[in-house]
Amino acid sequence: MATDEIALSPIRACLFDMDGLLINSEDLYTQVTNTILRELDRPMLPWSIKAKLQGRPAHFSLELFMQWANLPISTSEWRARSAALQRELFPSSAPLPGVTNLLQTLLAAGVEIAVATSSNSSNYAYKTSHLQKELFDFFPPGQIIKGDDPRIPHGRGKPAPDIYLLALETINARRRAEGKDEIEPRETLVFEDSVPGVEAGRRAGMGVVWVPHEGLLGEYNGREEEVLAGLCQEYVEGEIMGGKPGVLGDGWGELRSTLVGFDYERYGIKPRSGMGGEELDEHAIGNGIYHLTS
Repeated sequence: MATDEIALSPIRACLFDMDGLLINSEDLYTQVTNTILRELDRPMLPWSIKAKLQGRPAHFSLELFMQWANLPISTSEWRARSAALQRELFPSSAPLPGVTNLLQTLLAAGVEIAVATSSNSSNYAYKTSHLQKELFDFFPPGQIIKGDDPRIPHGRGKPAPDIYLLALETINARRRAEGKDEIEPRETLVFEDSVPGVEAGRRAGMGVVWVPHEGLLGEYNGREEEVLAGLCQEYVEGEIMGGKPGVLGDGWGELRSTLVGFDYERYGIKPRSGMGGEELDEHAIGNGIYHLTS
């Protein structure tokens, strides 16, 4: 049973991370990093380090990276070189398999959706300006929360729950203005690819669908239940958490290899006739499910 012995309710809202979940920008980040590391004759970025960088606010990720990399250049020069390459590559970002169908199906079923990304506003623009009609116009105005949103206190990025609680509040604020009832955290499902992001969702009191890169999954082999419960505690020294994680095997977390073939019925979501039944594509493995908690 989940935290405080409360069962996950039928889902009425879905909140989405962006990098590596909606779009392939995590791979672009890796490409940028390894390009510069190669130029500096440094080792390529291993998943043991990248796993700790994913999903975090930029200043935390940079601190962790610089501690590992031992570079012959300054932090400011690394930032400048990274930013230049990112500006070249980010406009090539693309939706990941199953994303568009999932969003269309959720909206048609009356499920609220929002984005909660650690990316700052400028990087968000580079990654998404060419994808507005194809992807990001699905999200209502005001329901895309970025990592530099002033409503998120400094130092309260993932794995703290603040960004997901804020994303849900933007939905509820609009619903209140429309005279509709509010949606509770236990009626909310977070979609994440990173371990800190999963913990943020669990600490927000929400269910989580974890869709990791296979390289990340390999780093947590045998610890999948810990990740799904939000118990890996991948913190930066001095970070302040909030909320409470779950417990092992509490049924609030699902591990998937892809968003293709998503199981709506598991979460009490009823797709409209003719939606939600897409064929698995070449990116899917089996029915897309690596592991499911009981």
